[in-house]
Amino acid sequence: MEHAQTIPEAREGGGTDPETASALPRRRRGRTALLIAGAAVLGVLAGTVTGYAVQYDREPTPLPPLAQPLPAGPKALAPDDTTTNKTINANRWHKTDDDLGKLLVEAPGGAKVAGTGYEPADAFAAEFFTAPDRALTSLVQTRFRRVASTVWAQDDKVFVKVRLLQFQDRSGADDYQAQQSAYMSDKDRAGNDGVAVPGLSGDLGRVWVDSKAEETPGYLPVRGARVIARRGDIVMDIDYYDNRGKIAERDVIELAKRQLERL
Repeated sequence: MEHAQTIPEAREGGGTDPETASALPRRRRGRTALLIAGAAVLGVLAGTVTGYAVQYDREPTPLPPLAQPLPAGPKALAPDDTTTNKTINANRWHKTDDDLGKLLVEAPGGAKVAGTGYEPADAFAAEFFTAPDRALTSLVQTRFRRVASTVWAQDDKVFVKVRLLQFQDRSGADDYQAQQSAYMSDKDRAGNDGVAVPGLSGDLGRVWVDSKAEETPGYLPVRGARVIARRGDIVMDIDYYDNRGKIAERDVIELAKRQLERL
């Protein structure tokens, strides 16, 4: 699945799915190991039979009383107006089960935030992918859960969209991250292998800055960058554009690190 984005342009003078390796079969146990294990089992059985024979003719021995009573646990409270799904499952609650929008990185000072919140799955597919219907079907099959995003602009020059996609389990997030990363090195995309996101291995998160800027007659060159990284069941997918054609890789990496820290 590929994504297609549209960003504001500035006029001149103007202000292949990866292969899944099959699991190796379990190693056959050696004959010596089987013989040793069999001898151990026979020894245990023989000892057990002898023990029962000795105990059979003896009078039963009463057990001593417990040294202390069992500890009294807290009584369950009846639900009231303050009871929520979170309070009931407090010991199993993770911050990613809360509002996903709260985990979005904050825009830098001075940036103009165009919007922050959840995106409906169909709207996300229609905006993000070249084949929305097929993309939506794929998202459903990979147990897609929800997506939250934030968009901002800096000095009418840099345009950023950060998305957090959450799946029902890690396998769905892994599929999305792997499939989207697979084509980023193509010439019509970034045209390079990118670099690993600090704090993650290269197969879990990478940053790509386009090798070439996109040039259209009458407009200044536009250069793009993308971050795709996974942590648990969440994938962060960041689009970063500069409509002056220059992007410092360290700026994109720093943004990726800030977002990763919030996950």
